[in-house]
Amino acid sequence: QSLGLPITDEQIKEMEANLDNIDFEMAAEEEKKLRHDVMAHVHTFAHCCPKAAAIIHLGATSCYVGDNTDLIVLRDGFNLLLPKLARVISRLADFAEKYADMPTLGFTHYQPAQLTTVGKRCCLWIQDLCMDLQNLERARDDLRFRGVKGTTGTQASFLQLFEGDHSKVEELDRLVTAKAGFKRAYMVTGQTYSRKVDIEVLSVLASLGASIHKICTDIRLLANLKEIEEPFEKDQIGSSAMPYKRNPMRSERCCSLARHLMTLVLDPLQTASVQWFERTLDDSANRRVCLAEAFLTADIILSTLQNISEGLVVYPKVIERRIRQELPFMATENIIMAMVKAGGNRQDCHEKIRVLSQQAAAVVKQEGGDNDFIARVRADPYFSPIHKQLESLLDPSSFTGRAPQQVAKFLKEEVRPVLIPYQSKMGGKIELAL
Repeated sequence: QSLGLPITDEQIKEMEANLDNIDFEMAAEEEKKLRHDVMAHVHTFAHCCPKAAAIIHLGATSCYVGDNTDLIVLRDGFNLLLPKLARVISRLADFAEKYADMPTLGFTHYQPAQLTTVGKRCCLWIQDLCMDLQNLERARDDLRFRGVKGTTGTQASFLQLFEGDHSKVEELDRLVTAKAGFKRAYMVTGQTYSRKVDIEVLSVLASLGASIHKICTDIRLLANLKEIEEPFEKDQIGSSAMPYKRNPMRSERCCSLARHLMTLVLDPLQTASVQWFERTLDDSANRRVCLAEAFLTADIILSTLQNISEGLVVYPKVIERRIRQELPFMATENIIMAMVKAGGNRQDCHEKIRVLSQQAAAVVKQEGGDNDFIARVRADPYFSPIHKQLESLLDPSSFTGRAPQQVAKFLKEEVRPVLIPYQSKMGGKIELAL
C-alpha cells in the first residue's frame, strides 16, 4: 500500500483484527481438499477477511510464507539457546574458580600423566563451550531474510504488480525484511533460500553436541574414579538390581542426546546436495523434522548440563589418594636434581631411582599394594642428603605449573567478558523433572 498498490486501510485493519482468529478445523478440511498447507490457510484467512480476500497472498509464493517463517524461527531458536549456554558457562566458571588451585592427576591416553588442577580441567570444557557460544552467535547473526522474491526468485510477479518499477520492488523487499527484524535479505534465491543455510545452522548445533558429549564423558569417567560426581538425590535409585550404584545418568542422558544432535546435520547436508535447480519438494518433510529436533535436543541437553554443573560434587580425599599413588614416580626428576645439587652424580642417582621405582611398581602391579617408592628412598642411605627435602619435593602444588594462574587469567579475560550480554538471564537454578 505504501508503495502505491490499491490496498485499502479497511482491508489492512480487517486482516490485523483476525490475526489470531484461526479456524484450525476449517484449515484442516481445506488441506484435505487442496493438498496444500499454505493455500489451506490462505483460504481460511480469506474466509475470516472477506474484504481483504482479494489481496491476501498477492504476488507471493508458499516459500515466501514458509521459508521466511523458518528463518524467523531459526533466529528466535538461537536467541532461546544462547542464554542457556551462557548460564552453563557461568556455572562452570564458578566451579573452575573455586577449584582453581586443587591439584588432581592429569590423564593422557587415560593413563596417569602430570598433575593439573580440578579448575584447570574444567576450563578445557569451558573453552569449548565459549567457542560454541561464539559460533551460535555468528550463525544467528549471519542469517538473512528470504524476503520478497517470487516463485523462482526473480521477483517477476512483483515487477508486474509495480508495472516494471524495479526500485519499488527493491524497496518492498527492504521494507518487509526490516519489518521481520532482519538487517539483510539474501540477494539471490531460487524458490527457497539456499539449503546450505540449514547446514550452517545445524553444524553449530552439532558442534555444541560434540562439546557436551566430551564434557559429560569426562564426568562419567571421573564418577568411576570417585573423584567428581554429578548431583545425586537423597532418594534416587541408581540401579534396580544393585542398591549401591550411583550411576551418572544425567551425564549419560546428555551423551545419548548429543549423539542424536550430532547426526541431525546429515539431513541438511544431503538435502542441500539434491536441490535441483530452483528447488524440489523433497526438502520439506525432512526439514520439518530435523530443524525442530535439533533445537529441541540442544535445549534439553543444555538444561540438563546446567543442572549437572550446578551440583557437581568433588571428593578431595579420593583425589589426594590417587595423587599419592602416582606422584612418587613423577617426582623422580625432582629427586635427581636435588641429589645433584647436594653433590651427587646424576647417572648414579638415575640408576638407583630406576631400580627402586621398578621394585615399587612391582608391589603396585603384582601384589596390589600401595606405591612405596618414597619409603624405599627414605630407607636408602644413598639419598640421606635429601631426606629432609622429600616432603617439599612431593608437594602436589609444585607439580601443577601455572594451572591456577591460567584459570584466573582465562576466566577474567576470555570467559567473563563474553557472558556480559547475558548477565540479566544468569539467575535461577534448574531442577529437572526426571
